[in-house]
Amino acid sequence: MEFNQQEASHNSIVSVEEYHVNLAYTQLKIPCFISSHHCCEVDMTHLDDIDKVSLFPLSNQDDIDLLIIGTGTTHQFLHPKQQVSIRQMGIGTESMNNKSACRSFNLLLSDARSVGLLLL
Repeated sequence: MEFNQQEASHNSIVSVEEYHVNLAYTQLKIPCFISSHHCCEVDMTHLDDIDKVSLFPLSNQDDIDLLIIGTGTTHQFLHPKQQVSIRQMGIGTESMNNKSACRSFNLLLSDARSVGLLLL
């Protein structure tokens, strides 16, 4: 799925496929984390891998107040304890399939929101 290119100074998503995501200047293998000015491939592959310890280094790179979690081709939910734990870090969470997550990320990024995207 391809998207319209957004502002060049941000990590907007150009396209997403099953195993990789394309930004304007690079391609990342999924799983990966993307925020306004930071992107990297990560070792998390399942929702159970998400906790404060795994998210702290990622959220510390770019101050985010919302984390969108792409859960693959189908929508899955975080466990309520995970949601509470992440909320204690001052970060809200939303989970959805990867294509919807990428669209939402681009939209919020274009509105200058402090958003992060974790694609699993």
